[in-house]
Amino acid sequence: MRYRDFGGVLVAAVTVLAAPAQSLAQHVVGTPALTDGSDGGFQVPLNTDPIYRLPTGRAGDSGFYTAAEFVMLTQTRDFGSQTIAVRGFFDSAGVLTGIPGTFVGSGTEALNTRDFSRQTYQPGFNVEIGYRFDNGMRLFFNYMQLVEAHASLGATLVPPLFRGPPGLADTFLSAPVFNFPPNFAGPAQKVQGFGDYQIYGIWNAASTMDIRIVQRYQEMNAGYRIPMLETDYSRLYGTAGGRFAWIFERFQWWTFSYDINGNVRPQDTARYTNTLSQRMYGPFIGVGHEIFILNQFSLSTDLTGAMLFEVAKMRAKYQLGENVPADIATQSKFGREEFRIVPNVNAAVNFWWYPVEGVQIRVGYQALMFFNTLHMNEPVGFNYGNIDPSYKVKEFRLIHGFNAGIGFFF
Repeated sequence: MRYRDFGGVLVAAVTVLAAPAQSLAQHVVGTPALTDGSDGGFQVPLNTDPIYRLPTGRAGDSGFYTAAEFVMLTQTRDFGSQTIAVRGFFDSAGVLTGIPGTFVGSGTEALNTRDFSRQTYQPGFNVEIGYRFDNGMRLFFNYMQLVEAHASLGATLVPPLFRGPPGLADTFLSAPVFNFPPNFAGPAQKVQGFGDYQIYGIWNAASTMDIRIVQRYQEMNAGYRIPMLETDYSRLYGTAGGRFAWIFERFQWWTFSYDINGNVRPQDTARYTNTLSQRMYGPFIGVGHEIFILNQFSLSTDLTGAMLFEVAKMRAKYQLGENVPADIATQSKFGREEFRIVPNVNAAVNFWWYPVEGVQIRVGYQALMFFNTLHMNEPVGFNYGNIDPSYKVKEFRLIHGFNAGIGFFF
C-alpha cells in the first residue's frame, strides 16, 4: 500500500529527518519500478517480494512546515575543586595571638566547589520552520534552548554537631581574600573581646556564605537537507549549513558579615561573580538514514560534524551587596577573551510515527559533544586588586538526553 508523505520534520538541536521520495511515473506491470528520493533518477530494481514502503514514500507537494518539541537534556557541571571558606577567623590585628594574621580556629573546610552535584536535567524546547521543494530538498531553521540549571551550597555559623575548639572560633567563616579597599572592612565589631575593626574584612569572621552556579545552553542551525538515495525500505540524505552554539556558566559567591548584635547592613555584604560565556560559530555537515520498521512507523539515525570558532569571554568581579549607598559603592573587575577551534559532533536516534496526513510525531535520544572548550577550574581569585581565577581546557564536554515532539506540513 502506498502512503502519501506527510512532510514536516522535527529536528532536536542538530538534524533534520525524513526526506521523502517521489514516483516519477506510474508503475507498469512487467517493467521495473522507478523510485527516486531526489528526483535525480536513482533507479531501484524490481522487487518481487511484497513492497512495504516508508510512511513518507512520496515527496509530495512543496510547502512550508513547522515543528516543536520538548527536550530534557543534562550536562556535566565542570567545576574544579577549590576551597572557598574554612571555619575560624584571622586575628588581623594580632590582639589575641600577638602576631597579626594568625589564624584562630580549626580551619575545617566549610565550602568547596567540588560539593556541587555533578549534573542535573534541564527541560527545554526545540522549534523549527522550513520549506520543502518538490524534489524533496529542504531549507530549514531551528532553535533550541534549555532552561537555566541552578545549584547552590551554603555554610553558616553553626558547625556540624556544634563541635569546635573552645572559644567558639569555629562559629565564624573566613576566606583568604586580600588586597581590598576599606569599603569592604565590614562591621566594626563582630567578635566579642575585640575592639573596632580589629577583626578586619567582610570575608574575615563572617556568619554566612553561599555559593551558587547557573548553567544554560542554546543552539541554532540554518541549512538545507538533500535526498541522496532511497529504496523501498530506507533512505539516505545529507545535511549542511551553519551552526551557533552557546554554553553559558556563572558562579556566584555571597558573604554576609554580621556584627556582635546580629545585624547586617548592605555594606557588610560582599558578592563575587565569575561568568564564562562560550559562543561558537561555524559550518556543519552531516548524514542521516531512515528505515521502515512497521506500517506508519520508521527509525532514523543522524550524525553531524562541525568545526566551530569559539569566542570565550571570562568576566569576574567583586562588589558590595545590593542597595549600598552610592558614596561607598565600589567594585573590582577582571576580563579576558580567548579564541579557539572547537570540534563538535552531534548524534541522534529517533522513532517516528505518521498517524495522519500532514502530521509527524517522534521521540528519541540525542547527544551533543564538544571538544576543546573551557571550564572553571578554580572560579575564585582571592586577590581583590588583581583577580585571576583559573580556567582550563575541557577536552570533552557532553550534553545529552531525550526529546519528544510533533511536526506539521502545510
